[in-house]
Amino acid sequence: MTLRDLLRGLPVLAHEMPPFDPTTAPADPLALFVDWMAGAIDAGVDEPHAMTVSTVDADGAPDARVLILKDLDDAGWHFATSSASAKGHQLAANPAVALSFHWREQGRQVRVRGIASAADPAVSRADFLARPEGSRVASLAGRQSDVLADRADLDRELARIREQLAGDPDLVAGTHTVYTVAPRSVEFWQADAERRHVRLRYLRTGAAWERELLWP
Repeated sequence: MTLRDLLRGLPVLAHEMPPFDPTTAPADPLALFVDWMAGAIDAGVDEPHAMTVSTVDADGAPDARVLILKDLDDAGWHFATSSASAKGHQLAANPAVALSFHWREQGRQVRVRGIASAADPAVSRADFLARPEGSRVASLAGRQSDVLADRADLDRELARIREQLAGDPDLVAGTHTVYTVAPRSVEFWQADAERRHVRLRYLRTGAAWERELLWP
């Protein structure tokens, strides 16, 4: 049996999924996102705050990785990374970004497209200090995405940082940055077992939002 045969034999959308009536959706996509996130948490979705963050590099080639949603407010969706990382450099050159959430258990996706901007340094500092120790150690080690010649080099650097952090618990990585994605469009996708998927897209028009249904 080929991989193609194995893939085509896997079930798709074969489980029970919640209903979604777009006519009852709120005027603001943030409110609907909060409702869907709460539903994902209540349903026991594993790591529902994980999202794919997509950017483009200097050549216009897309790049994607999974990060954790840190917060959501009127300003937009928030995530944190190093400004010295590949994605940090990409955002500095082109702040256009896309966020993708997938809650498989509920057959739901949310797609956010917008512009990312760096938060106030005080916000980034507070976020860094609130992170688990292991995360702070890894961030302070820096050099994200650089070529690693030997795993032993990483172990030695992490040990050095742990010792340094023990002596200075308030040490903060200077490149740690919280980014806020101000949304220009937000799409909510609810799967249907008969492929009559529901797609509701919000488009920013000035200070308001327009809503439109899309063909599946």
